[in-house]
Amino acid sequence: MTGLKCFVTGAAGFIGSNLVDRLLADGHEVVGYDNFSTGQERFLEGATGHSSFRLIRGDLLLFDDLKLAMSGCELVFHLAANADVRWGTQHPRRDLDQNAIATWNVLEAMRSNGARRIVFSSTGSVYGEAPVIPTPEDCPFPVQTSFYGASKLAAEGLIAAYCEGFEMEGLIFRFVSILGERYSHGHVFDFCKQLLEHPDHLRVLGDGHQRKSYLHVEDCVAAMLRAVTVSSAKVSILNLGTNEYCEVNDSVGWICERLGLQPRVEYTGGDRGWVGDNPFIFLDCSRMRALGWEPQHTIRDSIVRTVDYLMRSQWLFGNRV
Repeated sequence: MTGLKCFVTGAAGFIGSNLVDRLLADGHEVVGYDNFSTGQERFLEGATGHSSFRLIRGDLLLFDDLKLAMSGCELVFHLAANADVRWGTQHPRRDLDQNAIATWNVLEAMRSNGARRIVFSSTGSVYGEAPVIPTPEDCPFPVQTSFYGASKLAAEGLIAAYCEGFEMEGLIFRFVSILGERYSHGHVFDFCKQLLEHPDHLRVLGDGHQRKSYLHVEDCVAAMLRAVTVSSAKVSILNLGTNEYCEVNDSVGWICERLGLQPRVEYTGGDRGWVGDNPFIFLDCSRMRALGWEPQHTIRDSIVRTVDYLMRSQWLFGNRV
């Protein structure tokens, strides 16, 4: 994969901005597209001075603008989404619009512009409460438990249908939670924010025994680019995660140790944090590893690096809506 013109939705976001930097470093031309509802201009400070980067402020729900912005692009990385899983029941239309309808617009813009390859950030949440652990890509699907997961699954279906109907190629990645530099939402963010405000106590949703897997953003980006380089299937569905998991309590311990704190921990109770929260997420990633990729960071290392980044970037706590 050399010298491509790439289109990145959610380019100012956590994963998107890290991907933009990597694509530019690898010699590609990049058009970044973001409405800045959650993206941060500071995340693109390195990219904006690069001669091969162009940033367009735009909304994926405005089709004509999106179609024009994508003109001439060959490869689309579709990362933009509403990722606030916890609050899905309070605004179910948001997941439909920003995840499913936005993906349809991206696919239609690709078809109009003759772009043939799409890389899509889906989620391990599509497995709901999976009956098989670690969970492979061909695991039988249970009932969907979150609006986020349901909308991402709908987007996966649209991509597969467009690939079949219009001779496109799709790479669909089902992520675990991603950590690392420019991380701006999730449990590590929430815990660090709490501990800055009141170092003596920490509120944890659920009972702390929820088991989760996490992946560092550098490993995430490396996996996507590896698959783009070696995969030639019409539609490839690939889990992305590490070969380990931890309890939320483990994460609490590592965060507090890094910050030098011993807070009183208060639990809200129950085996999950909110409606749709899966108490055990652990994906089988052997299909991705068979393509020659291995994660370079442990979960503990990823959490510690994320804490260090957040302590250096406390401006994020004030910018997060």
